Amino acid sequence: MRHNKKFNHLGRTSSHRKALLSNMATSLIMHKRISTTVAKAKALRIYVEPLITKSKNDTTHSRRTVFSYLKNKYAVTELFREVAPRIMERPGGYTRILKTGTRLGDNADMCIIELVDFNTTYVKEEKKPAAKKTRRSGGAAKAKKEEAPVAEASATDAAPEQEQA
Repeated sequence: MRHNKKFNHLGRTSSHRKALLSNMATSLIMHKRISTTVAKAKALRIYVEPLITKSKNDTTHSRRTVFSYLKNKYAVTELFREVAPRIMERPGGYTRILKTGTRLGDNADMCIIELVDFNTTYVKEEKKPAAKKTRRSGGAAKAKKEEAPVAEASATDAAPEQEQA
């Protein structure tokens, strides 16, 4: 019986599975999106999200812990420098799985797994609040705008006269 054995073994030995997930996590961090099968993507999500959470705390200990999983110093650097600041406010759910259909050769379910904050299609742009609009005709505002250039012109005309004197 497989009580409390929740992760997918992916039909591989333990060492092969660890190497596979490490390489896929490195590729995901470096490229921000990879294409793979749905089963591998779900296993990768379970593997990589705790590492991303650990990257929020940039200490030597957390870097060494992440390096023990990824085994690639460039991926660790990318994770702590580029990824961590963008996901700092997010409480979890750093990856998104988008199903893309089936593979031609063996009909395996394929998908794209990506880091959520790095896809510009889905990231919402922060809109600046629009200026308050009033229901008045705006006569006072128009008068101020007309007076402002006159005041600036008189100030610039006065400046050369003071220099000559």
